[in-house]
Amino acid sequence: MATEQYHGRLRRLGVRRRLSAAFTAGVIATAAVLLAPQPAAADTPWLNVSADRYATFAVPAAYVQENLGTVSQVVVEGNFGPSASWAEFGLTRRGDVWSGVLGALEPGLYNYQLTADDTKTIKDPTNSTGVTSNPLLSTFFIAGDSARWLVDAPAGTGGKIETLTYRTRNAQRSALVWTPPGYAAKGSKGYPALFLQSGDGVAATDWLDLGRSKQILDNLSAAGAMSPMVVVINDADASDDKELKDLRKAVTDNYRVLRDPAHQAIAGVSDGGTQALRAALTRPGQFGHVGSFSGTSAPEIDRKDAKSINRGVKLLRLYTGNVTDPAYNPTYRLTKALTRADVRFEFDGVNPDGGATWTTWQENLVDFVPRVFRHVADHGPSPGHQPLKREFTPPPAGTTPTPFISEDGFVTFETTTDFADAQHVTVWANVAPGGSWLRLPLTRDGDRWRATVGPLKPWFYYYRLIVDRVAVKDTSNPTTVTTEPMWSTFFIPGPGARLLSDVPAGRGGKVESMTYTSTVAGQDRTALVWTPPGYDPGRAQPYPVLYLQHGGGQNYTDWVEMGRAKQILDHQYLDGDLTPMVVVMGNGNSSNFNRELRENIVPTARARYHISSDPSQQALAGLSMGGGQAFGVLRAYPGEFAYVAAFSAGFGSGTGVDVEAINNGTKMLRLYVGDQTDFVYPSFMTSLTTLDNLGIRYEFDGVTPGPHGWDVWQKNLIDLAPRLFKR
Repeated sequence: MATEQYHGRLRRLGVRRRLSAAFTAGVIATAAVLLAPQPAAADTPWLNVSADRYATFAVPAAYVQENLGTVSQVVVEGNFGPSASWAEFGLTRRGDVWSGVLGALEPGLYNYQLTADDTKTIKDPTNSTGVTSNPLLSTFFIAGDSARWLVDAPAGTGGKIETLTYRTRNAQRSALVWTPPGYAAKGSKGYPALFLQSGDGVAATDWLDLGRSKQILDNLSAAGAMSPMVVVINDADASDDKELKDLRKAVTDNYRVLRDPAHQAIAGVSDGGTQALRAALTRPGQFGHVGSFSGTSAPEIDRKDAKSINRGVKLLRLYTGNVTDPAYNPTYRLTKALTRADVRFEFDGVNPDGGATWTTWQENLVDFVPRVFRHVADHGPSPGHQPLKREFTPPPAGTTPTPFISEDGFVTFETTTDFADAQHVTVWANVAPGGSWLRLPLTRDGDRWRATVGPLKPWFYYYRLIVDRVAVKDTSNPTTVTTEPMWSTFFIPGPGARLLSDVPAGRGGKVESMTYTSTVAGQDRTALVWTPPGYDPGRAQPYPVLYLQHGGGQNYTDWVEMGRAKQILDHQYLDGDLTPMVVVMGNGNSSNFNRELRENIVPTARARYHISSDPSQQALAGLSMGGGQAFGVLRAYPGEFAYVAAFSAGFGSGTGVDVEAINNGTKMLRLYVGDQTDFVYPSFMTSLTTLDNLGIRYEFDGVTPGPHGWDVWQKNLIDLAPRLFKR
């Protein structure tokens, strides 16, 4: 990642996980927006966070119109992306509100702003929280066990934050100082001191507003997990050692701290980490304990200096995030150089789920502080952290096909040179929790745009480029989607995605086209048909058949191109989980689906394939619109299909329903829906009440985490198919 991209992101990044259990979900205080002039803040919060960690945004369209003018899109920009990266969550205009639901979110602190048409940004005026260094940002907390070090300490039990003013180079500067509980200005015993440096694009106040350093220190202190110390947070120029010297003097003049190097420590993020390294390696003996959090460079190390460094520095501990952290490669080179020079150091290992973000740096602080000024037995990496085996280098510009996928799930997107003059380019992909869609900003790299994101879990992904608010196909990716010409796809293999992978060549079933004449549409149409491995048209027993329908705006190709139906069915058959069956994926775009199915699709399938006409050997399922069509057939012709399933669809009213015929003629009615991010969730839950009141028997095992999208429907098919035609 280019340095300018890194610095730009640092100014906007926040944290993803670990925050206060004291946060009451859904309650956001109101305040005036920090963008003048503004009308009075609204009474209704724009953001509500549920107890199960879903964030619902509802932004009044009138407010947007009044303050930003007529706009074509509104997004929530925040640290929602992979590795807590900055990402855009698009809102949908529904009546008089721009709205959307995102989640379930990991525990932690999130920061966000609202942006319209890429350039017009406002603060949420209904959220009283803020970030000192960026008045457009608001924050919200997601509670959870992993947030235990970041929760507010009980009132009166924590340390205090003060501002220290000092002079350097004839200029007045200030730093923040945390003093531990029980600290008194006078006393016979001094305290050790930790100097916590900020970096380029990172303000000292960010350590409080985004890094939660006060809460971390308060909780470590309360748990007896750290030595009592004074912590000085500074945002001075990390390259100015004279300023650091003046700050240290001001601290010793104003606070009861010990002056000897063994009782002084320094750590920092980004350039602040670089400054800490310089203090350890070029002037050893200034600080006895040194930590570098995502330090992006280091001074040259001479083997002849190793003895003095090892003598003067009791602890030198290095930290880096994953390959999205600009410090990743420099840290690798530094570990090799230190080893060659025989300089003692500790390495916390690669944080696999964190980049150059406050989430990562919070964890660094939690690990580092308990190690200074006290004896610890564990000198290894944090649990779950990984070795740093080699540098990360994405392919050279212009390498195709794209995207480039590393073995550990990091994905590098790159555009062609067609957008050299663009102003804003993102990748819109199903990378949010459960498969929701986020827009991941790309950074200009010469005459292309590029970014590395991740890690993404093993699964099937689809995306399109958004260039200055216009959807564009990644022409360097050869994959295509028939019904969505702007989409491209890619697959990340792994155990969790095995059923979506291709089976070995020659071992799977076959997918064939079946053309039929539609008496409803008055034209020839096509269906796709999957037959199992070893399909025998001459066997004595006809095959059972599943009619599998697509959703609105889709077509008969989507279950194969997007739903991975062939891969799922192939694996389940080879695993012995699937009753040998034929699966017919017809065209459901019809003015009268009941007729289309019964008069055209079914008769043609029976004529072409050796399938049963026995209702007990017939199944009908569909997603969204297709699920509604399955319900429609069930209501109009109960008993024709013994197995019926609906994915993300509502049953409708109970008027005119023959409950007895449905119950007697249906062996299994199985229902599926996504979570709160699935927009049909409310109507679906109403359908369950309707079915209960009618007395219709059905199966529902709870929501499938995810939105109204293919991540959910793929999982639904995986669950449904092995249940069909079993005694």
